[in-house]
Amino acid sequence: MIKVSRLNGKEFVVNCELIKFIEATPDTVLTLVSGEKLMVRESVDDVIRATMEFRQKIFREPPAREGSQG
Repeated sequence: MIKVSRLNGKEFVVNCELIKFIEATPDTVLTLVSGEKLMVRESVDDVIRATMEFRQKIFREPPAREGSQG
C-alpha cells in the first residue's frame, strides 16, 4: 500500500499491486487493473519510488523477534 494525494490534497492509500499503468496527462493518472482511474498530485516518478520502497520493505528479511533463537 502506498500513500498518495488527491488533487485537493486529501491523502488516501492505494494498493500499488493493483496499478496497471501510470500516465502523466499532465496530472498523474493511475489506472487500476479494475479499469478505475485515480488522479493524484504525486508525479509518475514519485509513485514509482513509493511502490519500489513498499516492495523493498515486503521482501526484506523480517526483523528478529526478541527471545527467538537463530
